[in-house]
Amino acid sequence: MKIVMPGGTGQVGAILNRALTAAGHEVVVLTRRPVRDREVRWDGETLGAWAEEIDGSDIVVNLAGRSVNCRYTVANLRAMMDSRVRSARVVGEAIAAAARPPRVWLQMSTATVYAHRFDAPNDEATGVLGGTEPGVPGYWGYSVKIAEAWERAQERAETPHTRKVSMRSAMVMSPDRGGVFDVLLRLTRLGLGGPVAGGAQYVSWIHDRDFVRAVEFLAGRDDLTGPVNLAAPVPLPQRAFMHTLRAAWGVPVGLPATRWMAELGAFALRSDTELLLKSRRVVPGRLLETGFAFEHARWPEAADDLVRRVRGGPGLTG
Repeated sequence: MKIVMPGGTGQVGAILNRALTAAGHEVVVLTRRPVRDREVRWDGETLGAWAEEIDGSDIVVNLAGRSVNCRYTVANLRAMMDSRVRSARVVGEAIAAAARPPRVWLQMSTATVYAHRFDAPNDEATGVLGGTEPGVPGYWGYSVKIAEAWERAQERAETPHTRKVSMRSAMVMSPDRGGVFDVLLRLTRLGLGGPVAGGAQYVSWIHDRDFVRAVEFLAGRDDLTGPVNLAAPVPLPQRAFMHTLRAAWGVPVGLPATRWMAELGAFALRSDTELLLKSRRVVPGRLLETGFAFEHARWPEAADDLVRRVRGGPGLTG
């Protein structure tokens, strides 16, 4: 199959590209700065020659959008909003104009769309969308608005011959350098992998190989449309999440961090504390209902696998 991946040069795109290419598919990545074979230039906003790649393709997996790994300034939040909405809109325009449109459009979204909560998990049917929770920073609500606008841009696209799925993904855990697991493991090895602000906030995650398998599953299921949560079925509190990671690596102690310490750390890393402090208790209701079987459903086994792959070297990260 021919698979087109707008914005496919980031960590998640690299994971998918590696796996899908190894499976024998033709993968074309749309990027602002093409440097490798099968990378095609686009600007993420306007139709151009790149749209010819979508015409006649089988699947579009749109991953485009400014990275969330940054300080959540007004300018950066606006860039996140604009890059996601504009890229989804122009992908829709390209599909609508195609003489042979792809049969499915998988659009990246985020588990951040759900409310910060501890009391119950969020699935697609009963989950509570965020933006109005009391006692959280106001800009967290803007993150939810970004996710909603991202999904709305896909929903409104006039693509009657192309099935559309919005992938509300949790953090994808892989041994690749620069990814979220790499950052968490580095903190763990430094003895800093303890609870943050008490550690009661839930962490939702998905193993990289299950993420790839879920994408393949969604591409092959003609009966699935709309939002689908891509997250392992057992989220857990941050304190337990990091305790398990410390055990997998063999680090006995992880220093705790208060909220203000987390603020300082996030500032130093040029990131934002929402990524650490928001309780993302998300479960994959629709995937489980339709028969998807996770290979790495629980964090202890997943963490052990990821640690083995890190220690085994880059050749085992596929």
